[in-house]
Amino acid sequence: MHAKRWSLLISGLVQGVYYRASTATQATKFGLTGFARNLADGRVEVVAEGTEEQLQQLKSWCEIGPSAARVDSVEVSEQEASGEFSDFGIRH
Repeated sequence: MHAKRWSLLISGLVQGVYYRASTATQATKFGLTGFARNLADGRVEVVAEGTEEQLQQLKSWCEIGPSAARVDSVEVSEQEASGEFSDFGIRH
């Protein structure tokens, strides 16, 4: 298993609709580590580490999000995995 790290920036109606909590639940289900946090500009940032397949599952989920959300776009950038995370959490 070759770990990768993806940073996702999610735009739309994604704050105040349980997007971070729902993302953390899904990421944990997919076996990923990392975090989700709100940004001051209204977007949500998700940083996740895992296999390409796990990350693709998360990206596909992020494009839809929880039922109260409206996702306009998901931007992805890839970095080297750092292995710094032990689980998937929510940052404030």
